[in-house]
Amino acid sequence: MAKQTITMDDLLGDVQYKQLATGEVVEATVLNVKKHEIWLDLGLNGIGMVPRREIGFGQQFNIGDKVVASVVEPEIEDGQALLSLRRAAKDRGWDEVKAQFEKGETIEVTAYDANRGGMLVELEGVRGFLPVSQLSAEHYPRVGSSDKDEILQKLNSLINKPIRVRILDVDRKSNKLIFSEKEAIREDMQSRFEKLSVGDKVSGVVTGVVDFGAFVNVDGIEGLVHISEISWERVENPSDYVKIGDEINAQIIAIDKDRLSLSMKQTQEDPWAKEAEAFNKDDVIEGTVTRITPFGAFIQLSPAVEALVHISELGEGQSADPEKLFKLNEKKKFKVLDIDRENRKISLSLQ
Repeated sequence: MAKQTITMDDLLGDVQYKQLATGEVVEATVLNVKKHEIWLDLGLNGIGMVPRREIGFGQQFNIGDKVVASVVEPEIEDGQALLSLRRAAKDRGWDEVKAQFEKGETIEVTAYDANRGGMLVELEGVRGFLPVSQLSAEHYPRVGSSDKDEILQKLNSLINKPIRVRILDVDRKSNKLIFSEKEAIREDMQSRFEKLSVGDKVSGVVTGVVDFGAFVNVDGIEGLVHISEISWERVENPSDYVKIGDEINAQIIAIDKDRLSLSMKQTQEDPWAKEAEAFNKDDVIEGTVTRITPFGAFIQLSPAVEALVHISELGEGQSADPEKLFKLNEKKKFKVLDIDRENRKISLSLQ
């Protein structure tokens, strides 16, 4: 009886073997996890290697995990295949991202990096961008003089922190995926705005101090205290009165589309009104010259009360020269002509 020869095809039986092709998506099992790569069991196609750069952000694997990978090169040194988990995830991810966009879903993402323009985010293997302009008031980097390094520092503090967003735009052809935190909280913000009215007293935390005032987070809503509303005193530098992180009390003086206009001084007693009670029309009082202008001079009558002596009240008509009649910090006698308590103004004439 002739000896029967057994071939490899006989051993494989009905199992079909097919050479891997670049771009093909395959199922595999994690064989080994190393610092810079993971190794996958591809069954009949042997072993594949996935370098760290081809693993999605934040992905962690254990031996025995089932994964889906994309073939980068069917065969490199020692015969193994070069694979990418990132590309496979991205191919499937675009469909998932598109579906989430169409549903208008609010999702939670975590930024893996930042630049001066915003946050870098990866979702379902697809890399996207959350612009600074689309951050909520809570996270928007309010800094003085638009300091770019300080902006980046504040954005870096948001890396690896969960942020609720909506997808603003998705376009696979141009590889564009844009997120918005503002859109995710818009409905909630509208309901919060509806509960607020002009005149309400609120508290908030200072998130930024700039030349023209201070930005305040009021329960997630952005508010602005203009420099003129910080104090009843003359404010030259807002940072002399408030610092980032300060908790302040304020009154709502206007409600705009997406911001509150606030006043700190309206929550405080007006020292002008109290001190002005000491003056009456026709009183002759002594005051100190604090400012000299072409149209007259400003006179300090008390710590909080400043009055104006107009050029027409200097005894020489419009031809009078305030620079010749007054010296800074000198004291003179004046007569009270009028007191406008509503507009906080007192008019004087030179005695």
